[in-house]
Amino acid sequence: MSATQSLPVQPHQEALVSPEAPVGKWRQVWRQLRADRLAMVYLVVLVLLYLSVAMADFLAPYSEQWFDRQLAKAPPTPVYFVDEQGSPSWPYVLRFERRYDPASFTQGYFPIPNQKYPLKFFVRQGEPYKILGFIPSRLRLFGVDAPAQVSLMGNDINGRDLFSRMLYGGQISLTIGFLSLFIVFPVGLIYGGISGYFGGKLDEVMMRFAEIMMSIPTLYLLVGLAVILPPGMTSTERFAMVTLILAFVRWAGLARVIRGMVLSIRKSEYVEASEAIGQSAWVTITRHVLPQLTSYVMVAITLGVPGYILAESGLSFLG
Repeated sequence: MSATQSLPVQPHQEALVSPEAPVGKWRQVWRQLRADRLAMVYLVVLVLLYLSVAMADFLAPYSEQWFDRQLAKAPPTPVYFVDEQGSPSWPYVLRFERRYDPASFTQGYFPIPNQKYPLKFFVRQGEPYKILGFIPSRLRLFGVDAPAQVSLMGNDINGRDLFSRMLYGGQISLTIGFLSLFIVFPVGLIYGGISGYFGGKLDEVMMRFAEIMMSIPTLYLLVGLAVILPPGMTSTERFAMVTLILAFVRWAGLARVIRGMVLSIRKSEYVEASEAIGQSAWVTITRHVLPQLTSYVMVAITLGVPGYILAESGLSFLG
């Protein structure tokens, strides 16, 4: 064999860093998730919750603004599936009226037995709404004819249906958690990844700034910013402002954890191979370093959403 003749490349002599590596990593994560039955159950429950709040206008029997002060603090409406003779019947409810109970010296709700109202599905009633924000509709999953009411969880002190209010309130609580995460995690991942990968003086400066952000008391900052918000702001503007505030004060802690994990990964063989073939630092960080943090990121997201919901609930409690 001449000196100039090259040896054939064997199938196993491929580049140490493959462009398909990130895709293979996510496929591996999905396979591990599917193998865990408990995790899949939780995932299905979470998807159902988000679908429920996304379709709140359709699932809720009453609109968000509906109320009836004559039914304040009314108990949950029982749904009957048998008639007085004990025979199966189409689901129906009874109309309740508020009367004074001389025995207990209180006002209570008592059913009117001779007034039955069948439960109807796919009814057009209540105030109009827009599906996905642009399709007008009045279709609701279930309801009854007035003056009866079907309240699966009862009414509050203002006569508002708690089941409907729970669905509409879930839109804010669940949305604010993931919107904040969509801001916090990209910033924390990229900021911590750059700091841990390059190290040196850049790492010192970036971590000192992150520590300054972490030293800000979160609760007092949220309360102070909530107080100084202009009173004329709409609910949508306040929602966006609260989301930005929560993201502003939470990214530094994540960035510091990511930085420590990147410091232990940056000396791995696949990272050195990526540098050896001439890939840029940005490509190395985003395609070969950060994907190795998938397990931690999934756990952090799972634990982070309840924290944002509790923070939003605290702000709502404080007004």
